[in-house]
Amino acid sequence: LYYIMVDRAQDTLNCCKDSSRIKDETMENVRDIRLDVLRTFPNLCIFQESGPYHEQLLDVLGAYASYRPDVGYVQGMSFLTAVLLLNMEPGDAFILLSSLLHQPCQRAFFRMDADMMFVYFDVFNLFFEEALPPLINFFTHIQLTPDLYLIGWVFTLFSKSLPLDVVSRIWDVYFRDGDSFLFAAALGILRMYMPQLLHMEFEVILQFLRKLPEDMNADVLFEHIKAVGLTPRKFQHTMVELVDMNNVERRKKNASQPAPNWILPQNRPHAG
Repeated sequence: LYYIMVDRAQDTLNCCKDSSRIKDETMENVRDIRLDVLRTFPNLCIFQESGPYHEQLLDVLGAYASYRPDVGYVQGMSFLTAVLLLNMEPGDAFILLSSLLHQPCQRAFFRMDADMMFVYFDVFNLFFEEALPPLINFFTHIQLTPDLYLIGWVFTLFSKSLPLDVVSRIWDVYFRDGDSFLFAAALGILRMYMPQLLHMEFEVILQFLRKLPEDMNADVLFEHIKAVGLTPRKFQHTMVELVDMNNVERRKKNASQPAPNWILPQNRPHAG
């Protein structure tokens, strides 16, 4: 399947020479992939043009965009794929990328499912308030909302923001515990740097969280993650509660709105 998708992606790239033959969204996917590959781990110099992993990264991203045209290419996928390519062959990276992007949290974020994203933000805020009240109060005061930093972390599974050795350890536990560990790690990072964050201004905090210190100590970070106390069971229980609440609110909202013409009694087809 991978090689079929690579061939299809190559056909699309060749068609770019004649833009009239392909759809606008396809052109946008191709352009975004090419740009993002050049910006992926630039310090390593292995994913850029003439680098040993350049073509492999293009192939896997193009193959996924061909395999899932309903999703296409979304910024952040290049970092996920690059980490996978550092650890496995392209065909295996394609399979694992497809599986990763089908996980509940990743699926919600990469498809920009606003309802589910708000649920995840609400869950995060609940545990944030429980674990780090001084910091969430400060963030609320300066109007720094979770979406401003959490989306980037979720999209790339921290691979763009953390040192690669730390990323590898986070991914190991993520593969074991699932989505809950993404949020536990996020809270662990905030807990680790809370003393500094409480004395920073809005823009400085955003820059800091988007690219965390290269000398981060993974052992210290994992101590902070453990101290947060967010378990998979606790996370899943809270998710279910908030999803149910969200569904109830949605039903109430729909019930208060007039019925569309196509479901009014006089417009329904008669049996027989």
